[in-house]
Amino acid sequence: EMKAVVSGGGTVQAGESLRLVCAASGFTFDDSDMTWYRQSPGSECELVATVNTEGPKYYALSVKGRFTISQDIAKNTIYLQMNNLEPEDAAVYYCAAGPSVARLYHLDRADYCSALASWGQGTQVTVSS
Repeated sequence: EMKAVVSGGGTVQAGESLRLVCAASGFTFDDSDMTWYRQSPGSECELVATVNTEGPKYYALSVKGRFTISQDIAKNTIYLQMNNLEPEDAAVYYCAAGPSVARLYHLDRADYCSALASWGQGTQVTVSS
């Protein structure tokens, strides 16, 4: 099965750090954009950061300066380094990479997180104040 395997979530205190990992399983990352999304209860699915082979392309304003997205081509993995976490960062974080990117194109943006959740490509981040 081709899917992105997501890990690294957990529970931390405000001000601490986490690194999320999205590893390709059964496929190789290509030059498509790869994106981290997040969604907390009652909130919309939010685009957090995007990277491709040329490097980071986009950061949401709410995470700029605190989060860093990167790609390790040799390991077929992308990362989201999250520093100085705030309670507002608590959410389920989802990775859209590989085959899931094309599958999302057929959906409304608002449905991206639920689709990624159904494919098992999310990890919970909890931040306590």
